[in-house]
Amino acid sequence: MTTHHTSKPAAGPTQPIERAVMAGLVLAVIAALAWIGGMLYTVTGWSS
Repeated sequence: MTTHHTSKPAAGPTQPIERAVMAGLVLAVIAALAWIGGMLYTVTGWSS
């Protein structure tokens, strides 16, 4: 009687999760750049 179970490849179930994480990171970077741009615009507006 064999009790060995083959493990399923981890690439299948983790692929959508990895895609969601990457999308979240890209959105976070875009939001950070937009925030920095807004701060620079505000500071330059104050100084003029």
